[in-house]
Amino acid sequence: MRIWIKDIITKETGSVELSGWVSIRRDHGKIIFIDLRDATGIAQLVFLGGNKELFESASKLRPEWVIRIKGQVNKRPDKMVNRDLPTGGHEVLVEGLEILAEAKTPPFEIIADGMEVNEEVRMTYRYLDLRRDRLQRNMRNRSKINAFIRNFLVEQDFVEIETPILGKSTPEGARDYLVPSRVDPGNFYALPQSPQQYKQLLMVAGMERYFQIARCFRDEDTRGDRQPEFTQLDLEMSFIEREDVMSLNEELLIRLVTTLFPHKKIQETPFPRISYKDAMEQYGTDRPDMRKDKDDPNLLAFCWVIDFPFFEKTDNGGWTFTHNPFSAPKLEYMTDLLIGKNIPEILTTQYDIALNGFEIGGGSIRNHKPEALEAVFKIMGFSEDRIKNHFGHMLQAFSYGVPPHGGIAWGLDRLVTLLHNEPNIREVIAFPKTGDGRDLMMNAPSTVLEDQLKELSLEIKTKKKK
Repeated sequence: MRIWIKDIITKETGSVELSGWVSIRRDHGKIIFIDLRDATGIAQLVFLGGNKELFESASKLRPEWVIRIKGQVNKRPDKMVNRDLPTGGHEVLVEGLEILAEAKTPPFEIIADGMEVNEEVRMTYRYLDLRRDRLQRNMRNRSKINAFIRNFLVEQDFVEIETPILGKSTPEGARDYLVPSRVDPGNFYALPQSPQQYKQLLMVAGMERYFQIARCFRDEDTRGDRQPEFTQLDLEMSFIEREDVMSLNEELLIRLVTTLFPHKKIQETPFPRISYKDAMEQYGTDRPDMRKDKDDPNLLAFCWVIDFPFFEKTDNGGWTFTHNPFSAPKLEYMTDLLIGKNIPEILTTQYDIALNGFEIGGGSIRNHKPEALEAVFKIMGFSEDRIKNHFGHMLQAFSYGVPPHGGIAWGLDRLVTLLHNEPNIREVIAFPKTGDGRDLMMNAPSTVLEDQLKELSLEIKTKKKK
């Protein structure tokens, strides 16, 4: 029965069966060494010339061929120990070999870190790129982060709830990805930019503590470190104040780092707090890098940014929200919000958390009274009809008794990137897209059959060439 490569150190002088990929082949004439790789590590295989048939089969092996072997685990001589590998003190003398799958020569080396390879080539052959040790580690650590978050929040009486992917198109700051309805021609679903409205409706529903590791979709303009689809930790809590949300998230981040990344050093706890105004004046950004030593790759400088302005001017002279239309103002500004007065001075309950110069999360206490939520949209210039059309479901729900509530969303891709000292979020996403939203591996987006368009009552109009 097959065992993991990492476990050969417990099978010394015993017989084992291993399966995996050929990583490196070294032919020394009368002896062939193969580095065999599986999901847990690397084992050195030894083929001796005494078994002619087996030796001839081994001589055919090439990188990335998939094989199964049976053999004897032996301890390597002290001078031959590879101290860079957990299994480097052992090797397997092969007694049987089965070639499960041959492989073409890969378009790039798998054993390197991949940074020297053109990124578009890596993304085209992502299933090969993911075989390299660095990305295997990133994916496995990301899984551990997700599990840690889930366990922590469940212990805090949070309920994990999945919210719909097909929803209603409402203005939340970016373009929606639209999905045409086949059974209701001319109408569309929208993919969620965030679960914002659903999680607030869960507070209306009395769930009180919700979380989700959620997929989100935003049709934004090209930017190198953006993805059309991304992942966020999303949570919401009822009957709380700003301090409750911030303290819980701070504890979660501290415990996550100290448990899963003990080699990292958190510069300061509790996390320092800085107002938006002071951050802009002192650092010129609302996501300040507060590290005292920017040359230390393992130094983590978390900070909270608070007291954001609620509204900002649009290009056409109107008002729009700076973060979230569902946020509540600070209590002392509620009257101004309700009557639409002193709009530039209104501060929101928004709180962002920054890490080493990057925003990794943001949230707020929400407007839980329908008249306050409606006032936000009126300041933004929405007509009564538009408010009813886009947000009537929220206002109706809020008329049935809503607890005070608030929450936060982490940019999970960005946090994982920073914890791994990777240069961009594509290095921690299994199947990323290019900066302009293309999936080079699957060749998407792509055309569809004419019959599919007819089923959806759609017609493609091509632009005339000039």
